[in-house]
Amino acid sequence: MKIVHLCVSCFYIDGYAYQENELVAQNVLDGHEVVVIASTETYGEDRRISYLEPGEYIGSDGAKVVRLPYRKFLPHAVMRKLRMHPGVYELLEREAPDVILFHGLCGWELLAAASYKLSHPAVKLYVDSHEDFNNSARTFISKYFLHLSFYRPIIKRCLSSIDKVLCISVDTINFVRDFYGLPQAVIEFFPLGGKVYADDEFSDRRLRVRERYGICSDEIVFIQSGKIDRTKKLLESLSEFSALEGPHLRFFIAGHLQGDIADAVQDFIHKDSRIRFLGWKSPDELRDLLCASDVYVQPGTQSATMQMSLCCRCAVILDDVPSHKPFVSDNGWLVGSGISLKEAFQIAVKNSKDLSLMAQGSADIAAHHLDYKSLAARLYR
Repeated sequence: MKIVHLCVSCFYIDGYAYQENELVAQNVLDGHEVVVIASTETYGEDRRISYLEPGEYIGSDGAKVVRLPYRKFLPHAVMRKLRMHPGVYELLEREAPDVILFHGLCGWELLAAASYKLSHPAVKLYVDSHEDFNNSARTFISKYFLHLSFYRPIIKRCLSSIDKVLCISVDTINFVRDFYGLPQAVIEFFPLGGKVYADDEFSDRRLRVRERYGICSDEIVFIQSGKIDRTKKLLESLSEFSALEGPHLRFFIAGHLQGDIADAVQDFIHKDSRIRFLGWKSPDELRDLLCASDVYVQPGTQSATMQMSLCCRCAVILDDVPSHKPFVSDNGWLVGSGISLKEAFQIAVKNSKDLSLMAQGSADIAAHHLDYKSLAARLYR
């Protein structure tokens, strides 16, 4: 089977562990011929947007990658919002896929994918959506000019050609149904996922990394990660952690500190030797750290690392929002109106013997809902 991932409405970044990377890598591992058609946008070493040259190469996930520039009849900043690229339909004709997964519901080139589907009715066209009311249509111009006047008419025009709209969260389902007016019949829950390890591999990773960092068997490790700005509420996490007593507690920070929080984080580290900043980690290094940790902390805005942490058997402390509810039962705490961040930390430490049961709870949720092997197989139906 030949699968084309169209990443012209979102990033495709080599060497990362975003959904696009993981699905592409799993498709390749499953023996399919895989092509990624993407914009030239990527992240530089400073984790900021930079641009590659247009062209073709074999990417880090094992698939052929075709990078396309933006069209040039309007300024670059406008083209980035309209998401227009030359030659997308012609590339689809050349590659002749059996399945197309268009990543990111909003963009001009959805028209090219839908047109190809009309000419080749046997092709499956799936569109995934990451949009929700937290990350999209947040300003007047974005809402009324970009989403309502540009993106939504394109989506409506293409709807008859789309087999399923695959939504990554409950918030996304609500957004595409209520804001774009998509019928429930075309919507399917398709969460971000992760790699699920067998017991032996999980234990090996956990023991190896805990030994590397000198973590004893009775120590509890909290971890927060990602591209961290004030909306991630890392400072609030560190404040509540620092108020806890006990040399058996640790707090790892893995990622990139953005904006003006770096100095404040360093103040916490200077005052509390149990807190350690580990810097940016590769996807595999991050998975190792999560396997070695006991509690993943995400009291602020959403991050794909949450699903990864469940796959690595962490108990979780998460913000109480609709998109987190399917992933928390007896394996952690939703902090907000019902329980505070302070209380969640205190309960995790006081009832530390329950963390192993919570770890198994996270493993069960991951096995049933988040394994990229199963998510990728969804495309082969």
